[in-house]
Formats: sequence, C-alpha cells, structure tokens
Amino acid sequence: MSILKQIKEKLHGKVKEACFEGANIVLYTDNEQFFKEDGGKIREIVNEIKKRIELRADQKILEEKERAEASIKRIVPEEAEITNIIFDFHRSIVVIEAKKPGMVIGKQGSILEEIKNTTLWTPQVQRSPAIKSQITENIREVLYANNNYRRKFLNSIGKKIYTDWNPDKADLWVRLTFLGGARQVGRTCILLQTPNSKVLLDCGVDVAANDANKFPIFDVPEFDIQQLDAVIISHAHLDHVGLLPYLYKMGYKGPVYMTYPSRDIAALMSLDFIGVAYKQAAKPLFDSKDIKEMVKHSICLNYNEVTDVTPDVRLTLYNAGHALGSAMVHLNIGNGAHNLLYTGDFKYGKSRLLDPAVSTFPRVESVITESTYGSKRDILPPRAQSEDELIALVNKTVERGGKVLIPELGLGRAQESMLILEAAMKAGKMKKVPIYIDGMIWDINAIHTAYPDFLGSNVRSQIFQDQNPFVSDIFSRVGSPQERKKVVEGDPCVVLATSGMLVGGASVEYLKEFAVSEKNTIIFVCYQGVGSLGKQVQDGIKETRMMVDGKEEIVKINLEIQTVEGFTAHAGRNELISFFNNMRPKPKRVIINHGEVSKSLDLASAIYKLNRIETNVPRMLDTLRLR
Repeated sequence: MSILKQIKEKLHGKVKEACFEGANIVLYTDNEQFFKEDGGKIREIVNEIKKRIELRADQKILEEKERAEASIKRIVPEEAEITNIIFDFHRSIVVIEAKKPGMVIGKQGSILEEIKNTTLWTPQVQRSPAIKSQITENIREVLYANNNYRRKFLNSIGKKIYTDWNPDKADLWVRLTFLGGARQVGRTCILLQTPNSKVLLDCGVDVAANDANKFPIFDVPEFDIQQLDAVIISHAHLDHVGLLPYLYKMGYKGPVYMTYPSRDIAALMSLDFIGVAYKQAAKPLFDSKDIKEMVKHSICLNYNEVTDVTPDVRLTLYNAGHALGSAMVHLNIGNGAHNLLYTGDFKYGKSRLLDPAVSTFPRVESVITESTYGSKRDILPPRAQSEDELIALVNKTVERGGKVLIPELGLGRAQESMLILEAAMKAGKMKKVPIYIDGMIWDINAIHTAYPDFLGSNVRSQIFQDQNPFVSDIFSRVGSPQERKKVVEGDPCVVLATSGMLVGGASVEYLKEFAVSEKNTIIFVCYQGVGSLGKQVQDGIKETRMMVDGKEEIVKINLEIQTVEGFTAHAGRNELISFFNNMRPKPKRVIINHGEVSKSLDLASAIYKLNRIETNVPRMLDTLRLR
C-alpha cells in the first residue's frame, strides 16, 4: 500500500486529498473543524513514519481572496509594514511579505495561527528586501503564476522518491564521474551514480576558457539527460551554475536543489550571461524561457534542512561561508551506507559578510574538496593587513587625483569590499570620495537584503536594527552609459564593477577609460582565471585590443596595477588544512578538485601526510568508485 493511502486510512475520511511536495507530504481537508484542531492525529503519524506532513485547507473552504487579504491586514499590526500579499490558490498558501516579518509571526506564532484559523489559508512569511529587487519579484511571479504546474511537478518528485525500494546495502555501489572542474578552476560538474539514482553536483561554465574547454563534457555514456533524477547546486557563481538553464533547454524536467538566495542569484547571473553574449555579438546558449524553467523546477532548502532527493539519496545543505547562500552538500546514500560531503567552494574563516564554513557533520566517509588556493605558497595574509593595504592604495590614488577600479565578482566579493570601504570611511581611515557601484552588484545587494538569515551574525544584526550597510548613502548606483560617462569625466572616486576577471561587463568599460592615465589604479581582489583579460593585466601587459566606439583599437595600459591578497572568498592553504584537522567525523577519503593541477596535487599530498587518509586528484572524465 502506498504511504499516502496509508495516511488517508489512518485519518478515517477527514482528508480529501493527500499528495507530495517533493519529499514532504501535504494533506488537504474540507473539514474546517479538523483543520483548526486535528487533535494531535497528524503529530502521531509524523512520529510513526518519520516524514514531514503538513495539513492544509481544501480550496472549497478557503476564505475568498479579497476578504482574506482584508482579514490579514486587520490581524497583522501596521508596524509590520506589509509590502505584498500573494495567494497560491492551488496549494492553499498565502505568502505575506513584510519589512518586519517577526511582527507577522507574533509571539510563538500566535498571529500566524490567527490568520490560519480566520482565513483557513496557510500563511508563509517572507522579508521584503530593503532594496527593491526586480529579479526576486519576477521569480515569485513565475512560481505563483505556474502554481498548478508546480503542484503537479512537486507531486511527481515525491512519487519517484517514495517508490517502494528496499535498501539492500550489499547491492549498493556509489560512483563519481568528473565531467568538469577536475584539475582546473571552472565548469564544475560531477555526476553521482548509484543503482537507483543519477544526481548532478553543480553545472558550471569556465568563463575565461575558449569554446572547446568552456563547458562540462556531457558527450559520455554515463550521462543521459533523460535519466537524470536531480541536480544539486552548491552556490550561484557561474563556474558552478552557468550551464544549468541549458539543461532545461536540452529537455531536463527534473528538480534542482539549492538555497533560496542561490536560486535568485542564479537567475540573475543567467540573465546577465545572456546580456554579455549579446554584447559580444555571440548567440547565447539559452534564453529567458529556459531560466524560467529552471526557477519553476527549483526546490529550495534552508541550511541544516534534511530532504530526500531520490529513493536512496538524502540531502542536507550546510553553510559554506563562501557567498550568500553557498552550501556544503552532504549526501546520505543508501540509508547511511555511504556519506559524501561535497564542499563546493568554501571559506573556513570569518569575513565581514559571512560566518565561517561548518566543519561538523553527522557522518562522512568521503569528501570532495576545492583546492583553489591549495599550494604551499597560498598562505593568505591576515584580513586586517589586507584591509589596511586596500585603504592605503585607495588613499594614495585619490591624493594624486586618480580614480580606482576594483573589478569584482558580483556575488560575495563586491559586498565584502563594500563593507570594508564603508567601515573605513566611517572610522575616518579613508578619504571621503564617491564610491560607484556598476554592473549587477546592486541587484545582488538587493537579494542580500531579502535573505539576511544567510548572512554573518554582524551584518544580520545591523540589518535587523535598520542600519543596513548596503543602503548606506556613501554608495551610488551607476545604471546607464550616461551615468558611467559622468563617473569617467568626474573627480577622483572608487568604482566597483563586474566582471571580476574583466571578461565582459562594466569593469571592461572602465578599464578602457582609466587605462591611459598613470594617476589611476586597478586593484585586483579576486581570483583571475587563466586566459582572462584580468590575468593578462595582472601579469603586466602594456596594451590590449578593445572595442572603442564600435571599432577595435589598441588601448595602452598605463595605470598602476595592484593585487591585494587575502580577500578571497575561498579557503587559503592554512584554512584548508585546518578544516580537515578540525573536521568531525574524520573522513576515510578526500578527493580534490577545483584547482590548478599543481595546487590540487600539493594539497592532496599534504592532507595524506597529515591525516594518513587516502587522497585522489581525478582528471577530467575519471570515474571513482566510493563504495
């Protein structure tokens, strides 16, 4: 008998419909009394089957939308500042957006309970972004506009997960195939296979590579898009998520699991990826329709939330400390027969923006770790020293009447720089000059303000106390070519602009204008991929070809070139070693990827010597058997 039928029988006709929402079970009742007070029956069943169950009212008994909206506005105190109320009719959910979500929840959920009992809608609360975010609004529109499709989709996922499979550990095998990101930084993509499941870990592009090496290698017997059960995204940088919409273009119809901020940022990054392609007169790989498909098929999780993704794979995401919403992916395979941790990119040290990565897990036998800064030479200076160096370079440039360009990764790095500059200016350490924000940084800032729970404790408390650093008046947004022209022609200033490796975007436009003057400075604060323009400038090229007014011209590079180490959102060599020293429990095997060859091999050797555990450094298309 199916699990849904079992539950319905136990509730003796009080439930009209039972269905899945991914791995969760949702019951719909048209019995108002049972909905308001189920007498603890649901809790009894939850304790018995150990699955998450939610009881909702059937559409027939819901209060009509206009009246429900009026009831919500009457029940919720005005000080909560409700900004939006969205009804998801097919799932009997009402989403309430407010500037002060705690006041919508009430003491021990009292206000939510009153909304539920009065309107019979199931309320969910979300924080309104301090900066208006068009992308977040569009995503919510896509999710609720397609809610009937989404309800069917989530139900189909649950059916797949709950197929009667009896885990016989003797038959379980686990294999990993590296389709991208092995012995390189970029195009991360790993295929996990068991007898029952095919799961993709990340699906990125290498933005700095030529076409042949830009994308993961899917043309292999192991990969069949029709048989793919799930995709799990660690975070929303393009080298981990850039090719995800393309999977949907190619016919993938399954779920993608990630955190809420990663979903919003992945959509924004993908739209920007299309825009950059058009600017370079290239045909984009996918279009906005494919990004919508990605959003429609997303299943978002909070940190430490456990969910089944296939009959034999259970997923938990943990804070990775790398970027907003970045996650370490913990997979419990075959009911605990094998536990795999995929770190994604992580930072095992506190930054201004985020708390350090988690290093304690329930069980772990194998770990896949990044090695971006894995060599003996990758010892990062103390943060305070790096911050002082950055501020000194800015002050020196401004004093001689120059402008500073800091090419930024829009996600994570740029927000960290903003917090550093804001703190320095407040403390009087930095000269008061305009700080301009260009590229997609502003939109990503908006997403940061929508999800403060994913930020580090200091920034989070600032946001909760209405001292949001992202809306500080020391920052000015540049949103048009005319505004950019004013910055170029204006007084000394600091410009933060994407992309971080100077591969398209606003940062290239500023380089073109700033490059000729020795008064100006470019400061690199993030990783520069091999082959990128950023890497070439960092290495000291004296001129480069660029498009100027529609014609290709040679631009002289006369400005001062500086690199400030220590700001990376990746773990440095010492952090990587101390992560494995402190990790609990100790893994039996460590697999190293996401690093240049020498760095990956160097880190593998160090981890083996220090911990006496097996280490592997797979090549592209290598398959490893974990069990």
